Amino acid sequence: MEEKKKVVVAFSGGLDTSFTVMYLAKEKGYEVYAACANTGGFSDEQLKQNEANAYKLGAKAYVTLDVTREYYEKSLKYMVYGNVLRNGTYPISVSSERIFQALAIARYANEIGAHAIAHGSTGAGNDQVRFDMTFLVLAPGVEIITLTRDMALSREYEINYLKEHGFEADFTKLKYSYNVGLWGTSICGGEILDSRQGLPESAYLKQVTRQGSEELRLEFKKGELHAVNGEVFTDPIAAIQKVEEIGAAYGIGRDMHVGDTIIGIKGRVGFEAAAPMLIIGAHRFLEKYTLSKWQQYWKDQVANWYGMFLHESQYLEPVMRDIEAMLAESQRNVNGTVILELRPLSFSTVGVDSPDDLVKNKFGEYGEMQKGWTAEDAKGFIKVLSTPLRAYYSVHKDEEDV
Repeated sequence: MEEKKKVVVAFSGGLDTSFTVMYLAKEKGYEVYAACANTGGFSDEQLKQNEANAYKLGAKAYVTLDVTREYYEKSLKYMVYGNVLRNGTYPISVSSERIFQALAIARYANEIGAHAIAHGSTGAGNDQVRFDMTFLVLAPGVEIITLTRDMALSREYEINYLKEHGFEADFTKLKYSYNVGLWGTSICGGEILDSRQGLPESAYLKQVTRQGSEELRLEFKKGELHAVNGEVFTDPIAAIQKVEEIGAAYGIGRDMHVGDTIIGIKGRVGFEAAAPMLIIGAHRFLEKYTLSKWQQYWKDQVANWYGMFLHESQYLEPVMRDIEAMLAESQRNVNGTVILELRPLSFSTVGVDSPDDLVKNKFGEYGEMQKGWTAEDAKGFIKVLSTPLRAYYSVHKDEEDV
């Protein structure tokens, strides 16, 4: 008897991947291995349901690949070090998750000797690029199957196929679609499809439940979140979840991102990301006190590239390891506690308590008194600093009236 070909399906439990599992098992005769790569966005209940559904759909095996820790250590940590926000707005939630889900699926496919890998991406988004590129590099020679993309399938067709073959599930198309993860929740559909509109309160999964204001204290050690309101966390993932719990109650971190997709069209997405916005906001504020001007400047340059490459499926580009090394080294003096004030839908930075505070120095206090130079030193410095301009305008007097 001919041995069945093995296919690993990147299984989220949604409509497209559910259809893929059943279709490949029933119509194509594959031995299907459903693999759910979890980067922190699935609850225990969801994972149990995914496992039960995978077997109902015809999978030979199901596995949860928990890469939450890897996701933090190899991505989120560096995004905090770099204060990475795409277009100064979006904390690169979904795109960074997809890379590590793809890495986990590729490794698993290699481990079991799979002949193919399947995923549920369409032909109109970024995820198809992230999955395909990762598989092409890390699982060379393994066939990539994308039924939703290649067969141009409609939701109705997939739902009817599943029903006809005895699988009943609520795949009703909702007004909004959500992708919930450790580093934020993305929101697509509804008013987002109309550039003139924003999202109503009802579109957000986390509603505002706190009024008034409160202080939030975030302590960093070498750039990593160490304590929240004095509570020390040995697990940085738990620390992120704690900040999310506090900030989400105020509806902090809501915004709309508009940017260029990998395939070239413009994309728009809503999001709610309390923890990323609070952590990055506090971290950036602390760096203003503890880093030199040029450390901050060059960090901004490379971090912008890091975020762009991560978004555009270039995580495996070797230069990313070089940028990570620079970002990590830059954090050696980023220590201290940042005080934030939270209020509904916003927050502000209050102050910093740091042993590496460069504002506290023996040379002077801005706008108050100099201690490291004399008045004559200051006048000489200013005169020398003005020399290039004085030289230029002495030759081009006709340009003085600017």
